[in-house]
Amino acid sequence: MAVVDSPVGWVNKHIRNYIESDGAKGHEWRSGVYTLLLTTIGRKSGQPRRTALIYQPYGDAYVIVASYGGSPDHPAWYKNLEANPTVDVQVGADEFTATARTTSGDERAELWKLMNEVWPDYEGYQKKTDREIPVVVLDRV
Repeated sequence: MAVVDSPVGWVNKHIRNYIESDGAKGHEWRSGVYTLLLTTIGRKSGQPRRTALIYQPYGDAYVIVASYGGSPDHPAWYKNLEANPTVDVQVGADEFTATARTTSGDERAELWKLMNEVWPDYEGYQKKTDREIPVVVLDRV
C-alpha cells in the first residue's frame, strides 16, 4: 500500500526532498534543528501515513513532540500511534521500525526540557492549549 504523505504543502515538499535525497536535504531543517520522517498506520484507513517532525536523540532512541502548534486536539499522527505504536522511522539515511511510547512524570519533564532547548516554541504551544502536549519516545525494534 502506498504511503500517504502529509497534506500540508510545505511539509509534503519537505518529505519529498528528504526521501529523494536519502535524508541529505531535509534532515537538517533549520540551523541546528533536525527532523525525522515518521510513518504511522492510519487508525481509520489502515493506510501508512508519513510526516516530518523535529527530534532529538535519547540514548539509542529518539524523542518527538505531538504539539500540533498548540491546537486543542492531538495531531492525527499521534492518534495513529496510540492505536498502533509500531511505526517506521527515517533519520537521515537510516530507516528502521520503532515502538512509540508516550512519556510521563519525571521522564516527560526531562524530555520536555530537552525538546524546548532545540525548539523553544513548544512552550508557547503548551500555553495555547489545555491538553498536555505528549512527548513521545521512539524505541528502535
